Amino acid sequence: MSPPPARSGPPSPGPAPTRRRFLVDTTPLREVPAFRRLWVGQSLAAIGTQLTVVTVGLQVYSLTSSTFAVGLVGIFALVPLVGLGLYGGSLVDAHDRRRVALFASVGLWVLSIAIAAQAWAHLDSVGLLYGLVALQSAAFAINNPARSAIVPGIVPRAVLPAANALSGMTNAIALTIGPLLAGLLVGAWGFQAAYTVDAVTFVAALAGVHGLPAMPPEVLGGSQRPGLRSVLEGIRFLGTRPNIRMTFLADLCAMVFAMPRVLYPALGAAELGGGARTVGILGAGFALGSVLAGLFSGPLGSVRRQGAVVIGCVAVYGVSVAAFGAVLVLVPQGASVKLVLCVLLLAVSGAADAVSSIFRGTILQVATPDALRGRLQGVFIVVVAGGPRLGDLVLGSTASGVGEGFAALAGGTACVVAVLSLARWQRRFLHYDARNPRP
Repeated sequence: MSPPPARSGPPSPGPAPTRRRFLVDTTPLREVPAFRRLWVGQSLAAIGTQLTVVTVGLQVYSLTSSTFAVGLVGIFALVPLVGLGLYGGSLVDAHDRRRVALFASVGLWVLSIAIAAQAWAHLDSVGLLYGLVALQSAAFAINNPARSAIVPGIVPRAVLPAANALSGMTNAIALTIGPLLAGLLVGAWGFQAAYTVDAVTFVAALAGVHGLPAMPPEVLGGSQRPGLRSVLEGIRFLGTRPNIRMTFLADLCAMVFAMPRVLYPALGAAELGGGARTVGILGAGFALGSVLAGLFSGPLGSVRRQGAVVIGCVAVYGVSVAAFGAVLVLVPQGASVKLVLCVLLLAVSGAADAVSSIFRGTILQVATPDALRGRLQGVFIVVVAGGPRLGDLVLGSTASGVGEGFAALAGGTACVVAVLSLARWQRRFLHYDARNPRP
């Protein structure tokens, strides 16, 4: 298969500004109305989604008093996401992307209403909640590749990094605000209120997709019908395009070896103390780093060596997680500065991950031919969903043997060694040029 050059967005409205912005570049919001509507809708929907994620866990626990039962929510969400992620991408490449995103969004909205309805009706069925979560995850596996493949079709290439920074920043904000709102709403008015807010805010996401122009698929020499053959074409393409492949491998280095979130409950219970409050603070530290990276992402639009930045950011991520582990090992238990240092280092890791994500997403969008973007975004969904879950297993099992501090120290070090080894193996990725993107 010999794909044509990648097509990325409409012609730029003019030369990219030469001055460096310090704060986040809002050009895509100001100059691309379609992206603005999509972004606003997705931002509100992301907060609502986090509301539901946290509230489902709270409701399952209230019904079962079992942490294991709460953990099963993640499994019911993960399996359809991984299973349908690749197929969802092939569906996106075979049909009008706006229509696919709209149908999937309507499905997500209906499921949000159904989750709210079961709470209002006091059905109190854990099995029903598991089923609704699984269906939501299946619809998301189609919706997310469609939305991601749409962005480079409406945003000029020069400001794609800015568009990805804006999306990443709002996702980080949602991860911070959503759980806080869930706690407030559930505590004051019950599960019904939180679920209802999610259903209402998702209307904005529907409006954002509905206002998009038609985006029919670009015909390629291969299969245009969704299914196994189409999925395999996408995987074969990925196997022959080292720069795109490296965006996935670099992310897996960070997520598999050095994803520290699985350590937080044990740290809150013993090493750092404070229980759930400390767990929340550690998670907020990571999210705060992501938000700050997005807020001050203005200069990123002028970066040409995006591959080198990805490698550097993943290495910084690994170093910060290793330093987090070193603090846990070396600083005496009970020292007031210990939690502060841990939060600061997690903020650094969150910022590094956010910048890496901006450029990994940009490389994937720009260097992939339009006809294959949906399928590659489907692979991206599988990596993003599966990598952290595998990381939870790796770091969790390591911690059970050597302790949380040594597990983080070893995991961060392994991340650095792995990503630098990859960079040495695929030197071409270090020279990836945003002005001359090669897959």
